[in-house]
Amino acid sequence: MIGAGSMLKDFEAAVTGLAAGESKTFDMTFPEDYHAAHLAGKTVQFEVTVKKVEAPKLPEVDADFAKALGVADGDVAKLRDEVKTNLSREVKRRIQAKVKEQVMEALLTVTPIEVPKALVEAESRQLAENAKRDLEMRGMQTKNIPVEPAWFADQAVRRVKLGLIMAEQVKAQELHAKPEQVRTLVDEMAQSYEDPSELVRWYYAQPERLAQAEAVVIEDNVVSWVVSQAQTTEKSVEFDELMGNAA
Repeated sequence: MIGAGSMLKDFEAAVTGLAAGESKTFDMTFPEDYHAAHLAGKTVQFEVTVKKVEAPKLPEVDADFAKALGVADGDVAKLRDEVKTNLSREVKRRIQAKVKEQVMEALLTVTPIEVPKALVEAESRQLAENAKRDLEMRGMQTKNIPVEPAWFADQAVRRVKLGLIMAEQVKAQELHAKPEQVRTLVDEMAQSYEDPSELVRWYYAQPERLAQAEAVVIEDNVVSWVVSQAQTTEKSVEFDELMGNAA
């Protein structure tokens, strides 16, 4: 949706104002920090044809609307409470993610280290495989699409450095994941599901899945420890800015 903040600003600017049936060809350069490393900093050409132009129409918030969103008795107040709870959970998650990003940058800045070439090469290959798998999941045939590990070298260096730095902090400060911390995290993630117990069982059914949750807890422990040792300044942020919807 144009204007929702889900697409790159340069792309939105290029297609804004086009009418149904109109076409446009334009070049666009992806940001250097774009999440898909093989596109980061690259200039590509888009060919866009507008099939249809639609605008959202807000529905009436009534009992029927509440029922359509899963509130069996159509209680609008109950629906509002659920929406508020979900938004509060998402706000907390976004804030934690931003703080974690800042902490990781700080750790890299204050801990300059050299990393083994073999580890970087292995991480580059893994990132390339992940990118290829992501393309395949989007329905693309990757047999003839080159996805070179070298494209991910900078990202791999960063990830390896952070891995080594964090491992040392975990060892030095005893920040290992405790079982109760892992369970709390899994329970929190499960709250957004229709059947929370099903997701909890899914995580605990295989050690590999639980290890993913443990890794998140360890990261959170490191972040909490760093924040406790640092001088911090609180900042007020508008909801739309936090959610990435700022104009």
